[in-house]
Amino acid sequence: MPADRPDALELIEAAAEHLATRSRPALSGHASFEALIAANLLMIAHRELELAQPARAAERERLQALLGRNGSLDELEDQLVARIRAGDLGPGDRRLMDHLRATVRDRLRVSNPGYM
Repeated sequence: MPADRPDALELIEAAAEHLATRSRPALSGHASFEALIAANLLMIAHRELELAQPARAAERERLQALLGRNGSLDELEDQLVARIRAGDLGPGDRRLMDHLRATVRDRLRVSNPGYM
């Protein structure tokens, strides 16, 4: 059975584009600013739906390799924090720093890719 079109990502993108390019120019002052905020929030939601799940899966895999154990992402993050606090892992550990850089890049791709 063919997928229904447009899908959720396409709808969100269309709404964001409409707010940014059609509604916002017709507004002035604070209303224009609020339309821009709404468009930006919709695009964050779009990127969250599109990118966050694969990014979380990759983060979990990196943590499993770094920590040498399995678990949920929350459990592995808790373990990472505990090992950093205990001094078992720190800035001198290249694997840790590679993981942190990759995690920050993935999160920025969702929240604000312009910062990269």
